[in-house]
Amino acid sequence: MKVLKKTLLLAAIGSSLFATAASAEQVNLTWQMWTGSETDTKSWQHLAEMVTAKYPDIKVTLTTTGWVDYWTRLPVLAASGQLADIVSMQSLRMPNFYSLLEPLNDRIETDKFDVGAFTPSIIGGMSVDKQLYGLPYDVGPWVIYYNQDALEAAGVPLPKPGWTLAEFTDAAKKLTKDGKYGFGITPTNYSVLAAAWGDKYVNDAGELDLTSASAVDAAERAIGFAAKDKIAPLVPSGGADPGDVIQGRFNSGNVAMYIDGPWSIIGMKDQAKFKIGLTTLPRDEGELSAVTAGSGFGISTTSKNKDAAWKAIQVLTSSEALSYLAEQGRALPARTASQSAWYKVAAKDITNGGEAIDYSLAHSVPYVITNNWAAVENLFNQYFPPAFAGSADAKQTMESIQSLAQQ
Repeated sequence: MKVLKKTLLLAAIGSSLFATAASAEQVNLTWQMWTGSETDTKSWQHLAEMVTAKYPDIKVTLTTTGWVDYWTRLPVLAASGQLADIVSMQSLRMPNFYSLLEPLNDRIETDKFDVGAFTPSIIGGMSVDKQLYGLPYDVGPWVIYYNQDALEAAGVPLPKPGWTLAEFTDAAKKLTKDGKYGFGITPTNYSVLAAAWGDKYVNDAGELDLTSASAVDAAERAIGFAAKDKIAPLVPSGGADPGDVIQGRFNSGNVAMYIDGPWSIIGMKDQAKFKIGLTTLPRDEGELSAVTAGSGFGISTTSKNKDAAWKAIQVLTSSEALSYLAEQGRALPARTASQSAWYKVAAKDITNGGEAIDYSLAHSVPYVITNNWAAVENLFNQYFPPAFAGSADAKQTMESIQSLAQQ
């Protein structure tokens, strides 16, 4: 009997020690992400649960905020040492915040992680000085949305991917009549169009160079759509966001074409009362260079669980996770093999949607920006509207922005 009690006691002690060891191995990760709706949040929570499903010893606690609040709070959290283990990052903001993230190149090389499975341009967008700081989950080339009903009514052939600037301008002129415009341009469309035409606004040293002949030439064309050709409406220089204004005018049928990314398709379907089509940005004489943007997940430099976070972000950007997001219509996956799922949901009933995205991705390049790009875009929004109205020429506009951006 004593032997039995001793055996049971030892078993109980062993069980207790095992439970303590198991508990010690449990890793609790935090993840900060933006969200736009309750449905959005549920999608991210599902991904967090996918991490635990693969790694039972890792639990991911998701914290979400709205898009604007996310970027306002990020530097505050960093300064106070409260960054999450996993930090969500957009490619256009990577130059501003990459120092908060752990470089991933060594881990990628050690684990032989296949970055070749992702669209190359977004790998470039999530990198700084050839060092990758985040694994991407989505990618989006800027494209032209068009009102198919308006084009057909005006006798304008539906544009094919790879169309030229001359073809685009001719179509926009035919669509501009009866108080409606053929094209809606915003100030921040400048760099997207300049890249598409092969014009440089950042020099080889990575410095803003808006006064070069190439940059000014692109600005003259972009400004000319409104100031010279009169195919685009004027936009506000303060108050309302120009992008929201132009998107609203497109949805209402007042503008026949405008520039946006694939992320807008889902919401647009519920608002536009006409047939929607997609095509590529217009190219100039050479090949199209379609810039892309996207977002992904990095590991904070302050994380105490970097190995676990590395495992987690691989799950969050796995083909299974990205196919799930695609099926929700949430994002065009950064992994090329998962993109077909998005086409079946988001691009369904969009004329030439898949063709336009495919062509753009096949001709895509990283979006070249500077580390003060947010300030540069604010200056675009301030100085381009007067130029659209004819109050300043392209050279004056670019000189003003260049000077103020360097202060």
